[in-house]
Amino acid sequence: MDKALADLTVLDLSRVLAGPYGTMVLGDLGAQVIKVEQPGRGDDTRQWGPPFTAHGQSAYFLSVNRNKRSITLNLKSEEGRAILRCLAAQADVLIENFKVGVMESLGLGYAALRDLNPGLIYCSITGYGQTGPYKDRPGYDTVIQAQGGLMSITGPAEESGEPFKVGVAIVDVSAGLFAVIGILAALHYRQRTGQGQQIDIALYDAQLGWLANVASAYLLSGQPPQRYGNAHATIVPYQTFATADGHLMLAVGNDGQFRALCGALAVGYLADDPRFATNPNRVANRDALVSLLARLFCQQPTHFWIERLLDVDVPCGPVDDVPTALSSPQTQARQMVQQVIDSAGDAISLVGPVIKLSDTPAAIYSAPPHLGEQTEEILREKLGLGAEEITELRRKRVI
Repeated sequence: MDKALADLTVLDLSRVLAGPYGTMVLGDLGAQVIKVEQPGRGDDTRQWGPPFTAHGQSAYFLSVNRNKRSITLNLKSEEGRAILRCLAAQADVLIENFKVGVMESLGLGYAALRDLNPGLIYCSITGYGQTGPYKDRPGYDTVIQAQGGLMSITGPAEESGEPFKVGVAIVDVSAGLFAVIGILAALHYRQRTGQGQQIDIALYDAQLGWLANVASAYLLSGQPPQRYGNAHATIVPYQTFATADGHLMLAVGNDGQFRALCGALAVGYLADDPRFATNPNRVANRDALVSLLARLFCQQPTHFWIERLLDVDVPCGPVDDVPTALSSPQTQARQMVQQVIDSAGDAISLVGPVIKLSDTPAAIYSAPPHLGEQTEEILREKLGLGAEEITELRRKRVI
């Protein structure tokens, strides 16, 4: 089977989530990803558990490190840095997420490696980017969610309610995806010119970037966004409703869908009520309409409403928990949970690749590696080192 990025070699010097998520996506698409880790410790997420596999791999690490090979390399040693330079000279892409200035202090910054490899795409992921007054601050997802405005719009609608972060590290994930987009764009440019470049990805920028319509509404109106809980600021009804046995998510995006909703609920007259006939009017009369709908939805179980509403093309769905979502027929049909066996014999279930390509499909080619699992293999393959040379590097704790 052909792979879309089979001709690319990616050096992954990143840790935790944003960088590893991006390199995993590249690996799913067929790139050869070499994960460079600290000897004896590796990626911080290797210790983030429980849960762990029988042989000590953490679920967190497993979630973003498939389709990679691991080499341990002590970048504090000159020999370790020399090996990294040799690997970079042969690579197409390098991704790192050290604090600003660290790679330069090691002699491994973009300018130094560009001299060795003018076509290198060098992607740096940091909390606040390479410029600006905050560039030297450590960047963590939850801090960026708080500082970048997300937590101010997430949580209960009540003014006294506590703000909440999103349940996954969404800033890290989105930064990783922005990194992939930047890398693919830079590779396309290199195909035309032969020239590589540096990519500067900031978690902070990613957070601001996907505020999307919320940021736009403030920039247009000057009115600070509010928290709406599970409701929507500018679309009504677009929120959760309690049913007789759980909750339903309703997403009525236009007036036609609202009329269909009213028919399904046997309250067709509401569609002609001037308070509710158009979306702007429904927003203005949100409390009155939501109160009416809430009294109706609580009379029947969730599945009753879903069948009735989907029958008239009203967008809705159950509020499922994670186990239910991961075992749903749709998840199975899309192959979004797959199993792979690692080198220790552990059967590992992973969320599958999101991107579906017709001719070069993304796939899980290999299990997440154990720490340094392919160190000798990579040194032989990329640098031509023999057994004695590798043994000496281990003795010196370079690898």
